[in-house]
Amino acid sequence: MAEAAATLARRNRRTLFGAMGFVAFMVGVSFAAVPLYDLFCRATGYGGTPMLGSAAPGAMANTTINIRFVASTSPGLPWHFVPQQVSMPLALGEEGVAFYTARNDSAAPVTGISTYNVTPDIVGRYFHKTACFCFTEQTLQPGQSVDMPLAFWVDPKILDDAQARAVRNITVSYTFFRSLADAERAGALASAGVHIGAGTTR
Repeated sequence: MAEAAATLARRNRRTLFGAMGFVAFMVGVSFAAVPLYDLFCRATGYGGTPMLGSAAPGAMANTTINIRFVASTSPGLPWHFVPQQVSMPLALGEEGVAFYTARNDSAAPVTGISTYNVTPDIVGRYFHKTACFCFTEQTLQPGQSVDMPLAFWVDPKILDDAQARAVRNITVSYTFFRSLADAERAGALASAGVHIGAGTTR
């Protein structure tokens, strides 16, 4: 009887340790999932994640794509945030430069941070940015405005992609949040690209 009880106790301990190990493994996987998915998106352009590109090669194709610019702010961020241009035509391989403007409409200093992606998703691998203000904290004083540049180009290799070659309109979207934690809760980090460059305050 005592031997049976000891055997049962050992079995229960093994089950408990196994369950605890499984829980620890699943917690580790959940923490690793976000950065691994982010790395995958940045490497492949999946989900509209813009690529971090080198300097534009210069116009290399007789094809022009219309680039649209969109801006939004998360709830609770008292900023007025807009693109300075609605759209621009851009030849494949040519570098384009666009500007966004943010203004703090509150009576206190406010810090914001932006994320960025492009649509349709399939063009993410062909959209390269060479200067950007995303993932850079911007602290604006009451009533202060800041102009933020984006330099970018579209890879002519888009014409070799049977699914993407017909795209003639690309939308560039920036969203400002109070923090990266807010951006992650909103699901904005998975499709966002890495940071390069910074805006200039006026």
